[in-house]
Amino acid sequence: MSEKKFLMTYEGVKKLEQELEYLKTVKRKEITEKIKVALGYGDLSENSEYDEAKNEQAFTEGRIAQLENMLKNTQVVDESELPNDVVALGKTVKVKDYEFDEEVEYTIVGSAEADPMSFKISNESPVGAALLGKKIGDEVEVVVPGGINKFKILEIY
Repeated sequence: MSEKKFLMTYEGVKKLEQELEYLKTVKRKEITEKIKVALGYGDLSENSEYDEAKNEQAFTEGRIAQLENMLKNTQVVDESELPNDVVALGKTVKVKDYEFDEEVEYTIVGSAEADPMSFKISNESPVGAALLGKKIGDEVEVVVPGGINKFKILEIY
């Protein structure tokens, strides 16, 4: 069984690499110090500081493993090689949202770097997947949990 490939932009890969570096260099040292201090309190059976530090250590190590796996299985999309007239990963698309009668800009990114609050939507999300491959002027209907949304593509950059 092959690992899932994570499609990402160069910016997304850099962000994951920075988080991984922080966890390995800074966070691990902080947790080691917390464990040392907690061990100084004596009896481990009733030592909540020790338990908390060990839980934090387990979470951090899990996140490190997750990031390493994602980076190992990442396929970086070279945005400069993509056509400018088609919605693709790494592109920003301005759409007319008919439901709310407003213009919205979405950046299409890989699932690992999606941040809907910043209008970075995954290529695997219903809206992101529906927009992929479309051109300016195309209208798209997307089935979402609340029903059907309709968008018209206004700009791609």
